[in-house]
Amino acid sequence: MSAEPLAHKLRPHDMAEFIGQEHLKTRLTAISQAERLPSMLFFGPPGCGKSTLAILLAKARGLPYLRVSAPETGLQPLRKQLAGKKILILDELHRFSKAQQDFFLPLLESGEITLLATTTENPSFSVTKQLLSRMHVLRLRPLSHLELRKVGEKGQAALQTDLSPESLETLIHYSGGDARTLLNLLEFAAGLPPDKRVPEALKASLPEAVLRGDRDGDSHYELASALIKSIRGSDPDAAVYYLACLVESGEDPRFICRRLIISSSEDVGLADPMAMPMAVSCAKAVEMIGMPEGFIPMAETAIYLSLAKKSNSAYSAYLAARQEILVSGTKPVPLYLRNASTKLQKEWGYGKGYKYPHAYPGAYVEQEYLPADVGNREYYHPKDQGAEPRLAAWWQQVVRKKE
Repeated sequence: MSAEPLAHKLRPHDMAEFIGQEHLKTRLTAISQAERLPSMLFFGPPGCGKSTLAILLAKARGLPYLRVSAPETGLQPLRKQLAGKKILILDELHRFSKAQQDFFLPLLESGEITLLATTTENPSFSVTKQLLSRMHVLRLRPLSHLELRKVGEKGQAALQTDLSPESLETLIHYSGGDARTLLNLLEFAAGLPPDKRVPEALKASLPEAVLRGDRDGDSHYELASALIKSIRGSDPDAAVYYLACLVESGEDPRFICRRLIISSSEDVGLADPMAMPMAVSCAKAVEMIGMPEGFIPMAETAIYLSLAKKSNSAYSAYLAARQEILVSGTKPVPLYLRNASTKLQKEWGYGKGYKYPHAYPGAYVEQEYLPADVGNREYYHPKDQGAEPRLAAWWQQVVRKKE
């Protein structure tokens, strides 16, 4: 058997053979017919055809090109390799630092090189604005079920193997929209005895790697975002689902626990003051017991936060205060609120006239705490949720009685 991977063997030779990305076909046709090939960034998940499209476009021009991967090269050897080349295909551009990415700016500015780069990470965060402004960004999608079936059928023909439609569906299901993963799984399945190729046996035999998490790519953030939004939306089923996606993909449990702590304060907040202690305890529990059992306290916490009443009043109050500072700047602290730590500060009036609340009935006395230039701004607005009405009742009746 050839040592060449099936995914490489089946790489299309022209656009007619390319499967997927129908939403880009019109744009790609226009680009391929343009007088000059522009620099482009292909952004999308693994196995969706980013490098293949770059290679097809480069070959169609008939110009000398170089293909390298950012993790496998440095700028010094790359300078030498670019001699005489007109097109550079650079995989995993995001693996270059922002400073390294600046290397390409004069080359693109002068037209000396056309850069066809790929990335699995959101270019808004992983690529410099200066470089992005000089490139066309094409966003690729995971392959659809139908498209993966076409890829699978081509793979079976090349391997001269014949899986049942149900077994092929199993492999498609576990490929996660990734054509390369599907072809790798096909190669794996083709090497199994016939009795191991039936769906149930296949599921038991598949490598753990098929639980694809792409922790370094966009799905890392997409799953975390979905988890938090499900908690915020009080959907425990969705919260547990996305938690399981993160855990089973090999996500760092510390990252998950940090997200739960943030949600407990941002989304549950004062509606249930026990939410944050529970989330912090969850992080401590996961640290103590480790994985895989750590999913148990994480699941309990995710469900608790989902079921809890919600209030973002503390979060909103801070944002309102921050906006005030961004617009108007920080104002001087009233003298009577300042500590008089030295004799000179006492002479300046620090602390003079301060009313100590504990010296008054109910541990409260009317006193202005905001700077004079800020006035009577109100940043905190309590929500009528959970424990917050009880917590805010006295304060609203006594402190904001003027309302």
